[in-house]
Amino acid sequence: MSAYRPLSAARVMVGVSGSLDGAAVLSRAAAEAGRRGAELWPVLAWEPPEGDPAARRFPSATALVPVWERLARERLVGALHGVFGGVDTGLPGQALVVRGAPGPALVGTADREDDVLVVGAGRRGRLHRALWPSVGRYCLAHAMCPVLAVPPPLRAELAAVRRRSVWGLGRVWPRV
Repeated sequence: MSAYRPLSAARVMVGVSGSLDGAAVLSRAAAEAGRRGAELWPVLAWEPPEGDPAARRFPSATALVPVWERLARERLVGALHGVFGGVDTGLPGQALVVRGAPGPALVGTADREDDVLVVGAGRRGRLHRALWPSVGRYCLAHAMCPVLAVPPPLRAELAAVRRRSVWGLGRVWPRV
């Protein structure tokens, strides 16, 4: 990231996942930060593979915490490289790796009224929503600052339409 300004500046906090859809969210957050003249703070939240309660229950897992944190940092750097071609976004701010479940970690990090939290809106399928809780929905319900939910890129919707069409599954168009 480029030059760091004092904490009094407005911040655009963005949840980074390292996924292809997350790249669209990160680039949208950068555009929003540039438009507002705000700092860009990419945040990658991580937790141990079986969650913090399991890590506390098994003392041997605490030896792996530095490894998991290093992997999270590498994923954040990889996401920044994928969108910006390096870790410098061209905007002031700071990249963060935060330990915790993504929703609560993002809401806890975006703790000022002048912050804007940018998250992915998630996939729209019923099965996906049932199996994986939505970080975007959590942030929309709990954040104390404005939240910008970026929908998945159109290519994901078109791929889903094609799969349903090829498999002959009645409804061809995605729900809106």
